Amino acid sequence: MTNETKVKVVTADPSALGLFGLALITFVASSQKLGLTSGVSYVLPWAIFLGATAQLIACINDFKHDNTFGATAFGAYAMFWYAVGFTWLIKAGVFGAELAATVDVKQLGFAYLGFLIFSVIMTIGAMETHKVLFTIFVLIDFLFIGLSLSSFGIMEHAMHSLAAYSEMAIALVGFYGCGAAVLNTHFGRVFLPVGKPFGIFKK
Repeated sequence: MTNETKVKVVTADPSALGLFGLALITFVASSQKLGLTSGVSYVLPWAIFLGATAQLIACINDFKHDNTFGATAFGAYAMFWYAVGFTWLIKAGVFGAELAATVDVKQLGFAYLGFLIFSVIMTIGAMETHKVLFTIFVLIDFLFIGLSLSSFGIMEHAMHSLAAYSEMAIALVGFYGCGAAVLNTHFGRVFLPVGKPFGIFKK
């Protein structure tokens, strides 16, 4: 007769780190869109390390939590910021003048449109998480509406402004969500309320 020993591996909730990464990069990137700063040279490091890598770490750990929704969301937006970083590098000629000379911004429009479709799906899912996360996804929807339409040359100025203000709002709500995820867990009580799920779709 053999004795079995079962070991439960406990990992902390990675959503605080993921939300911080999202909040920080949208805060920095929106400053450029709003004309408060210029260029993307100093946006790039935050895009790679916070927007992309922090959310990727959160994604991997959400997979360990068997959290398909969180893992998919953080993973997809992590890859978005890696891709955005590379588009800036291409445009700056880092990979050669020939590649930089052949960029077509409408291709970005299709990428943004694809992410808009994805974000709408995730917004529906976020209705059964909590209202802070749902608000973030609604704002992300508006961000991608602005980005995709401006990339296609449709009401460029208005859509650029929509993207800029939506992105700043994502940052502010994201900071709140990060704070709630950390402090509510740390104190073992509701320190910052996040709102209950809508309770529409889940049985």
